[in-house]
Amino acid sequence: MTKNTKGESVTLVGTPCHIIAAEKMDHYPEILGDSPVEFKLGLFCMENFSHSYLKEFLKQENIEIDDVNQFRVEKGHLWAHLKDGDVFKVPLSKAKVCMRKNCQVCMDYTSELADLSVGSVGSAPGWSTVIARTEKGLKTLNKAESKGYIETKPMEQSGIVLLENLANKKKKENKEEIKKRESVARPVLYRRYINDTEFREEVSSCQFNDLKADVVDVGSCVLCGACYYVCPENIISIEDRKPQLKGTCPPDCNLCYVACPRTYLSQEVLHRDLDQKPLGDYLKIVSARADGVDGQDGGVATAILNFILDENTTDEVIVVDKMDDNPWKPEAILTSQVEDVKKAAGTKYSAAPVFKVLKNNDSKKEVS
Repeated sequence: MTKNTKGESVTLVGTPCHIIAAEKMDHYPEILGDSPVEFKLGLFCMENFSHSYLKEFLKQENIEIDDVNQFRVEKGHLWAHLKDGDVFKVPLSKAKVCMRKNCQVCMDYTSELADLSVGSVGSAPGWSTVIARTEKGLKTLNKAESKGYIETKPMEQSGIVLLENLANKKKKENKEEIKKRESVARPVLYRRYINDTEFREEVSSCQFNDLKADVVDVGSCVLCGACYYVCPENIISIEDRKPQLKGTCPPDCNLCYVACPRTYLSQEVLHRDLDQKPLGDYLKIVSARADGVDGQDGGVATAILNFILDENTTDEVIVVDKMDDNPWKPEAILTSQVEDVKKAAGTKYSAAPVFKVLKNNDSKKEVS
């Protein structure tokens, strides 16, 4: 399999589905090869929007997406802060026409398989909520604070309750959507109970055509780029919306199906008891902020990434920036430069194939 050619270690910043794909790559090295992702920084995510649908939706409100300075999703609304100082606000119930269908089957709000999870919900304005889930994540959080990159304070119980309520809401509503899809024979494989032995048996003969039938065609593709990254033949293409096959799969190759976060997830990868835990497993939860960092919700994610690069915790990081020639179209970049991280600060709210940049590590940036 073609991997990053220099062998660098990488920090991945991503939504829950990105984090799940990274966890699968880490769990099956005997199939997928060694993963360069050494640290997973997960983001809170209720839903993602189609860039083209969002652009058209705004146009119907006489707003050009190029005139938007910042998007926010909070307090049950989608907010678009315009460059002229005006603010456009619309209930999420109305904005859901822009939501990507795969988000409706996701039951993870707080990136439960990450090392650190970061989001705004539950903390005061100007602060972020940070959840340390692994010893690696807790060590990074503590060191970033001790070296002055961030400051933390205990989470208010009311904030934790709010966060748990939103996480439970996503689990409950999307579980109902999963049942609805399954009732009309549209498979939602990743939520099925299966162990590692069963997983290997189920996927042993599954190739891209199976991935297309089981994930892409039924509206479960998260556009993460994992299939593109692990393909040893370089015959999977992601030009804009959906993965496509541009050749013939070699016999017995099932790497794309194994890596996809929306095919089967064994209980060894995603413990089913997490369905009963609104925030998943964690070691510590705090409110945090970073003085002097121009980022969203206290700049904490940006500050932690700066710490990771400064301390050489990993060699590079994957972040999502905006395309220069297509306003608010997200674009993943692989970088070792703090300035690139600062430039990419802020949530884009649209899907980006983050794993694509790992394939061409030398270029640092890949444009579809």
